[in-house]
Amino acid sequence: MASALSAFRISMSKTTTLRASRFSYPATFLSSHTNRILCNSSRSVSSSPSPSDISSSSLMETIEIQKWRPMCLYHTHGKCTKMDDPAHLEAFNHDCSKELQVTAADLERKKSQEFNFFLVLDLEGKVEILEFPVLILDAKTMQVVDLFHRFVRPTKMSEKAINKYIEGKYGEVGVDRVWHDTAIPFKQVVEEFEGWLAEHSLWGKETDGALNDAAFVTCGNWDIKTKIPEQCLVSDINLPQYFMEWINLKDVYLNFYGREARGMVSMMRQCGIRLMGSHHLGIDDTKNITRVVQRMLADGAVFKITARRSKSNLRNVEFLFENRIK
Repeated sequence: MASALSAFRISMSKTTTLRASRFSYPATFLSSHTNRILCNSSRSVSSSPSPSDISSSSLMETIEIQKWRPMCLYHTHGKCTKMDDPAHLEAFNHDCSKELQVTAADLERKKSQEFNFFLVLDLEGKVEILEFPVLILDAKTMQVVDLFHRFVRPTKMSEKAINKYIEGKYGEVGVDRVWHDTAIPFKQVVEEFEGWLAEHSLWGKETDGALNDAAFVTCGNWDIKTKIPEQCLVSDINLPQYFMEWINLKDVYLNFYGREARGMVSMMRQCGIRLMGSHHLGIDDTKNITRVVQRMLADGAVFKITARRSKSNLRNVEFLFENRIK
């Protein structure tokens, strides 16, 4: 056990040095990025860094880091085969709501919202969409209701190009293998997503394709304004009606706090929220964005639609906030 822990510390030290040079994140933030172990891996290491590996200014921050565990990405796709393995369950999180808890004090200043549910979304993939994570947040309780997560297989790329793309995108955080094991075409992702929304009564034929008492929340306009229409065109499907409007967190943040934040990381730094997981891994970014949403709700922010697509011309988008991030 001692030798295994020693090897883990050495690995952590080497990887932290590499990542710090590329991303300029402090070691505390990087501790959860490394050595993500997949469900079917034969390797076995501790999922939490030892106190000597953590540089923290407070005991609570250290405890928070140590409690964090990577999501089992086979589980998010319904393909985990180790739910009866205690070691696996100890190393991996299978319920993201546990790390996104709120207290009674968080609800004291919360205001009434136009929507009862927020769908926090953060896509990954520049050429084609590679990852589609959506988290349902209850606007009244600020609790996580459920998580939808799919890796997406490109439809117009060669296998060689896909392999290079995935290695560069997900190889560094150690999830390229699970991507290959679980990725499905975007058209299938949309079908499964709609089934998931219907299970939660947030979408259905009776709503004419629009969301029912829910709104998407994204960190920027790119995800829904640009990337989803592009992917629908590539995948030869019609743009779903529920992607006609959304809430840009950056605009709500700017108008509520009166200060500008260009991205998720800067929002978290300004709010004193610790970055957990791997930045630019969609599922982790979605959870971190949710942390910002929870903080803003607790501070009394009201979330309203910030952008709406024209029904007559889907390329035209009306931005509803005069003071916004451009």
